[in-house]
Amino acid sequence: MQQRAEKMLPGGVDSPVRAFRAVGGNPPFVVSAEGAYLTDADGNRYVDLFGSWGPMLLGHAFPPAVEAICAAAHRSASFGASTPSEADLAELVQRCFPSVEMLRFVSSGTEACMSAIRLARGFTGRPFVIKFEGCYHGHADSLLVKAGSGVATFGIPGSAGVPNETAMHTLALPFNDLRAVEAAFAAHPAAIACVIVEPVVGNAGTIPPAPGFLEGLRALTHEYGALLIFDEVMTGFRLSRGGAQGLFGMASGDVAPDLTTMGKILGGGLPVGAFGGRAQVMQKLAPLGPVYQAGTLSGNPLAMAAGIATLAALLLRSDQIYPQLDATTAAIANGVALIAAEHGIGMTTNRVGSMFTWFFTPEAVTDFASASASDTAAFARFHHAMMERGVWLPPSQFEAAFVSTAHGERELELILAAAREAMAEVAR
Repeated sequence: MQQRAEKMLPGGVDSPVRAFRAVGGNPPFVVSAEGAYLTDADGNRYVDLFGSWGPMLLGHAFPPAVEAICAAAHRSASFGASTPSEADLAELVQRCFPSVEMLRFVSSGTEACMSAIRLARGFTGRPFVIKFEGCYHGHADSLLVKAGSGVATFGIPGSAGVPNETAMHTLALPFNDLRAVEAAFAAHPAAIACVIVEPVVGNAGTIPPAPGFLEGLRALTHEYGALLIFDEVMTGFRLSRGGAQGLFGMASGDVAPDLTTMGKILGGGLPVGAFGGRAQVMQKLAPLGPVYQAGTLSGNPLAMAAGIATLAALLLRSDQIYPQLDATTAAIANGVALIAAEHGIGMTTNRVGSMFTWFFTPEAVTDFASASASDTAAFARFHHAMMERGVWLPPSQFEAAFVSTAHGERELELILAAAREAMAEVAR
């Protein structure tokens, strides 16, 4: 299957990390999924611990989302015109994210982040953007600077095809280092348009913010008149129904971000993104203001339908869903970490809610530099040993793993049983 795909698709894939270059071997081709499981073209079944890279919070083929998609498809897959479902989903987003006074739907997280930065530059009239090493905000040119995950997997600092003139206005700083941010603002006090950050890094593996780091970013951006953008494409609706800002008490008022980007869970697994925030900022978008952004498939009715079904379920059962996710993920992450310790394998486990990473290093992982010290060869051996035993992990040390509400006691038992044998192989 891989060889056939390689004849038509570069590397046989439509997204580089799927190629398994970080762990070696040929990736399985998936033909179906349900709940916590993936089934490949050869009939092999796997416990899924990457969840389509985050969207499948409620498990694969979540019945209300499937029903909503089918019903919407019968009315046509696209109109190129506004639909009531856009406002319906926007209202649900606002119930979850009080900081989002206005928003716009787009078709991907990349598009959301690219558009949010253009809006920040248009609103402030400034050119510079601060991002953090290991944070991935999509593949827009100016954001592929020390961007973690995919580019880290391939051992490159950015991407060919990005002119220096494009990247020169992006300042990439170490995550969790407020002093570096202070120094950047001191050097460019009236030229920085925004700071964009994954509030919990998921694209260098899971890295939580140090106490006071996010609050420090908020204070500095207020002081210098820059905007603060939370990239919650991954963390939105996952860490809480209000994302990382809800979890960390930054959902409203002076501590809230100016703009938030979203995706993944927002569309129930269908291609979708959104960016939104303060009305004063959002009203700079065309047709109200001078910042242009458009998309033929923005607000696609199938994606809106899946998003409405997903967010409605989260709002209805959030008191049960998030404690369940936290407990299940803790049992998986801590259980495998204990097995690693029993085999004398140096491992650091980072977890926030239902996202986590097993870093093959005994040292604390607090930024991209410390994540990069991981033993990627050991991770590759572990990944293959787990795959052989029916557990599919993200195929890179620098990607977060995700748990869904479909993961239960049975899946926990399967994962721990696989890990006991896999760690024994890694320890040899």
